[in-house]
Amino acid sequence: MPIITRKNYLYTVRPGDTLYSIAQKYRSSVQEILRINHLFPPVTDPGLIFPGNLLAVPDLTTTGKVSYIVNPGDSIHSIAYKFRTFVDLVAGINNIENPNIIYSGQSLIIPAFIYEIQMGDSLFSISRRFGIPLQNIISANQGRPGFQPDVIWAGYQLILPQNTSRNIFVWNPLPGTKVTSGQSVEGQARAFEANVLHQLRDDNGVIVSNERFTTADIGAPAYGTFSSTVPFDRNPSSNTGELWVYTRSAKDGSIQDLVKTTVYY
Repeated sequence: MPIITRKNYLYTVRPGDTLYSIAQKYRSSVQEILRINHLFPPVTDPGLIFPGNLLAVPDLTTTGKVSYIVNPGDSIHSIAYKFRTFVDLVAGINNIENPNIIYSGQSLIIPAFIYEIQMGDSLFSISRRFGIPLQNIISANQGRPGFQPDVIWAGYQLILPQNTSRNIFVWNPLPGTKVTSGQSVEGQARAFEANVLHQLRDDNGVIVSNERFTTADIGAPAYGTFSSTVPFDRNPSSNTGELWVYTRSAKDGSIQDLVKTTVYY
């Protein structure tokens, strides 16, 4: 599937901006910004942008996560709400001690990735394929000049917000990834004693990879980075399934902070 792994910035157009100045600032190109935001007919006049437009801007030199560029008037609360995640998590994964203080132009990692629309896609089919609620996709893309919820275009690159809990963000594998035995699992978690657990299931309820644990490099209250692998203990009985990443209650052992990522076999 055409998941885009190069680093992208989500930039809100300001007075005086041009596509050229934006491209220069973020190591991109005018043609790529035009293409992935569909800044041409029938959606808009060629290259026409206005202050307040939200653009996806690809860094053509770097791979990595999606970053949101703070716009005047933004707050961590408004950014978290737009991408349907949590204030604590956005502040924690960006090492922000006071979530009430962010500044214009600041680059914040957000739990999202970029998907290039293919012929035959619809927002509904994309929502189901990646296990991401349709309204979350619409919210993340509101304000983009080339975005229309009822009409999408092949080649347009959608912002897809990832499912998170308040305390866990999984950045690998991305939703929709085809996984094999030994798949890497990476992310950040705010976890008691830094313990993070994971298992892999198929859509018939078969536990393909038994529960295992890994340890983040820092324990709560910080969001530590964790990494692990997922070996298959049995063969999947369906083509689709879910990676579960979570913690367990120190009180009763129940699952907490569960993040489910849709995967394919």
